[in-house]
Amino acid sequence: MQVKIFYPDDIDFCFYPGNNIDMGTYTAFEGHRRLASGPLEDVTRAVQQAGSEGVFVYEDSSGRVVDLDPRLRPAIAGRGPAPLAEEPARGRGRPKLGVIAREVTLLPRHWDWLSTQPGGASVALRKLVEEARRTRGDADRRRAAQESAYRFMSSIAGDFPGFEEALRALFAYDRRRFGELVAGWPEDVRDHAIKLAFADLEA
Repeated sequence: MQVKIFYPDDIDFCFYPGNNIDMGTYTAFEGHRRLASGPLEDVTRAVQQAGSEGVFVYEDSSGRVVDLDPRLRPAIAGRGPAPLAEEPARGRGRPKLGVIAREVTLLPRHWDWLSTQPGGASVALRKLVEEARRTRGDADRRRAAQESAYRFMSSIAGDFPGFEEALRALFAYDRRRFGELVAGWPEDVRDHAIKLAFADLEA
């Protein structure tokens, strides 16, 4: 096994790893009430203004709970403004263009093949990724939406009536059944679960 560090070179489009769901939005819940949704900066401001420690912030693209910067705790508790975060150290890649340097592990024969492709390894890998997105994009978006909804529901609705049946409907992609099973849940939780579950249909 040969390990190399992959640093994208000149590009003609941005390379974004992962799924296609908007990775820049977050939603804060205080109990079962949606407090705010949007970019992390806006959601953080709403959490600060709420002044409550019982708030959970979810990343919409993954459904995972995210931790706010610990330096925000004094502001959330009402003990003064939060200090500005330090600017992260500049790394490899081209962040302003959306290019992120990641490690790629391939067998020697893979590197040998990539080295023979026009434009080199970077261009060849981007083309392979774009081709996979075109041929498997719908399935990938659906799976990502289901996993995001699953994580969110497991975190906030695990003891709700019909929870397990709703999960089965989610992964069966039975939209009508899913809607029926979550209809009696708190409104904000229900609406956000539906939004995440079928995010692949938003476009």
